[in-house]
Amino acid sequence: MSPGGGWLSAHWQALPAFVHSTVFIVALTIVLILSVAYLTLWERKLIGWMQMRRGPNRVRLFGIPHTEYLGQPFADVVKLLIKEIVTPSRSNRVLFRLAPAITLIPAFAAWAVIPIAPGFAIADINAGLIYLLALTSVGVYGVILAGWASNSKYAFLGAMRSAAQIVAYEIAMGFALVGVLMAAGSLNLGVIVEHQRGAPLHWNLFWLFPLFMVYFISGVAETNRAPFDVAEGESEIVAGFHVEYSGIGFALFFLAEYANMILIAALTAIFFLGGWLSPLDGYLAADSGIRHVPLLGLALGDGTHWLVLKIFLLLCVFLWLRATFPRYRYDQIMRLGWKVLIPITIVWIAVEGVLAWFHVGPWRT
Repeated sequence: MSPGGGWLSAHWQALPAFVHSTVFIVALTIVLILSVAYLTLWERKLIGWMQMRRGPNRVRLFGIPHTEYLGQPFADVVKLLIKEIVTPSRSNRVLFRLAPAITLIPAFAAWAVIPIAPGFAIADINAGLIYLLALTSVGVYGVILAGWASNSKYAFLGAMRSAAQIVAYEIAMGFALVGVLMAAGSLNLGVIVEHQRGAPLHWNLFWLFPLFMVYFISGVAETNRAPFDVAEGESEIVAGFHVEYSGIGFALFFLAEYANMILIAALTAIFFLGGWLSPLDGYLAADSGIRHVPLLGLALGDGTHWLVLKIFLLLCVFLWLRATFPRYRYDQIMRLGWKVLIPITIVWIAVEGVLAWFHVGPWRT
């Protein structure tokens, strides 16, 4: 390590713990906001390539040459910020303005317990899984309040449809996480990742594949993404629960949707794809440069690149689903949640119990 890097690392380690937490919270929030902004751009470009069109290709990044379309997210933000905010005259103004924040805050607060590297999380708590389940369930209140406080029948109908869908798939997600808990024997997300250490066949993806499929499909449905975006069925109820929102209010709902996509992709990677663990475990030496990317002497770079890559690939699946499948009818969505996914999780939890009883697979020790 260079002398400058060693000096920086030594001074960083000497800072109080609350300074570390504050810096990481601010840094993570900035990274998440930028990731959401550029995820919207990546969606438009990727789907454009799939459909043989260009997508955004005009707005440069602050006028810098050869940065065509990289400034599009910033242009979108400026456009939404300067739009007039219209509040319905007979709405509940307090709840109408509070609903977008209630939807957005849990998507960011959940990252407090997400381990992005070995031994590192803003709050490394043993009840991290319960904390996540509690926070992800709060978002539905923002949806319901947005529809009800608007005093609009279109918005209220969209809120009811969206809330029923979220509740149905939340149950399936919860049952899928019961299987993960049975496999790892811990509610700590870091322990869940470490339990998958070894070759990729040790990941929960192999032994809990049905639960992986249920969890990811439920995550797509819970974020109101295509083909489960009936809350925004333009031919039926205009724009769903946020039809009365404009400007920054609509932008916050938009931000929450994409932030939840990144959160679901991160949780799927942690629960089923080994989190920060390398897919080259068992094939390369532990000190290989490919497996370890140090960052200023901190452990933050130890495997974080693998977690980011897994999140990116799962987000591409989100976008691929939107470009491929037509929107389901509402009765089809509810039937899938209640009559297909939940029974699959219950059956596989029973199978997992049998495997644990006979010490098969990850339960052999």
